[in-house]
Amino acid sequence: MLHKKAETNRKQITFLCIDDLVPKNHLLRDIDKAIDFSFIYEIVKDKYSEDVGRPSIDPVVLFKIVFIKYLFGIRSMRQTIKEIEVNTAYRWFLGYDLMESIPHFTTFGKNYMRRFSGTDIFERVFEMILLEAVKCKFVDPSAVFIDATHIKASANNKKAINEQVKVEAKNYHDELMNEINKDRQEHGKKPFDDNDDDPPATKNRRTSTTDPECGEFHKGEHQKCFAYTAHVACDKNNFVLKADVSAGNVHDSVKFDSLYQQVKESFPEVEAVVVDAGYKTPWICKQVFDDGRIAVTPYKRPMTKKGFFRKHEYVYDEYYDSMICPNNVMLSYSTTNRDGYREYKSDPRVCALCTMKHRCTESRSCQKVVTQHVWNEYLEKAEDIRHSPQGKELYSLRGQTIERVFADAKEKHFMRYTHLRGLAKLKFQILMTFACMNLKKLASWKKRKGILPPGDFIFSFFLRCFALRFSY
Repeated sequence: MLHKKAETNRKQITFLCIDDLVPKNHLLRDIDKAIDFSFIYEIVKDKYSEDVGRPSIDPVVLFKIVFIKYLFGIRSMRQTIKEIEVNTAYRWFLGYDLMESIPHFTTFGKNYMRRFSGTDIFERVFEMILLEAVKCKFVDPSAVFIDATHIKASANNKKAINEQVKVEAKNYHDELMNEINKDRQEHGKKPFDDNDDDPPATKNRRTSTTDPECGEFHKGEHQKCFAYTAHVACDKNNFVLKADVSAGNVHDSVKFDSLYQQVKESFPEVEAVVVDAGYKTPWICKQVFDDGRIAVTPYKRPMTKKGFFRKHEYVYDEYYDSMICPNNVMLSYSTTNRDGYREYKSDPRVCALCTMKHRCTESRSCQKVVTQHVWNEYLEKAEDIRHSPQGKELYSLRGQTIERVFADAKEKHFMRYTHLRGLAKLKFQILMTFACMNLKKLASWKKRKGILPPGDFIFSFFLRCFALRFSY
């Protein structure tokens, strides 16, 4: 039988509590029980005056608005306020009733510029949420997974200029030079003398005029776009431990040092560091192994031409300090260059008559050069770990940990691209995004393990009884 719904209920007056309008299994109910947000007052108290000026918007409300934005992947603060105005669960989470006016969408932006910009407030909020998970023993930092993902910048690809920028020295330059000079002296070579009077090396870089702090990122082989890079470390249970941001043209391995140091300071119990092929460098392997931890890395395809001998086919002879080619010819030590690589060179007269020359070198001088880093022993250790059962097991978890973190952040929390500009604002975005992801997981795990406090149904129960009696 056809039934038509009457529209008279639109103006029906009902006596109820806003708590009754929020489903009992709503995510925000679980989050509200999982953590006490009053710690925010302590973090921001020095940014407010105690007795001067008008009463401010509650700082907890300001941060809860941000949490709602990133928890539910809302595209902008303007849209977030519109959603809060009509969503009773959002109002309940903020502590606002049905008729109370919600703060203007520019309120948080003004507070950010006048109070929060240039401070460590967002890092402390992120750490307090993570600390609650640590207290509940949900975090397992025995193995840390480190990787990076790109976030498309709010910048027009056609609005850019070409400029010459200084090539920054590696942060381990001094340590590497000491190792190089030591190696050269052992081989009877004169050590390098760093001359500060030499002009600094420069490179050409394409810089956006819309957002100069982002960087040009090569997406695939041909497509280019301006982007930022989020560098993230997570544990076995997908809790994000640390996060940082850089321009999109900064290589993943460059930002590894600072992120790794932060993880070490906060979680000294780390036993293994799992990274992808982009982090498989001598310096990264060296610092991880020197710290008494293991570096779990994947297979890295040799960068050689098709049909030519691979580098691993040239065997190092430790006794004679030389390389032996696939045709059993010895390549003698020549020098150690400024990049830290020992160069082993063949005899051109022998190579010119070699039947395997077409698979070995295309050099006009008929001389083959094979290089090996002074810290190559650490790469060999990483290779041994890669073939071990422990290494295989840990690396297989990357798809379930750090890769899933990135997938959830981009698909569910609006991190595929950004409307913000500047490194400081991008760091705020990724910190709040991953704080909300940790918050959601914290609430979910507490509920699953039955350690959430019971809901307050007493007031609601008496309110219903009063309404029932009033109706009679």
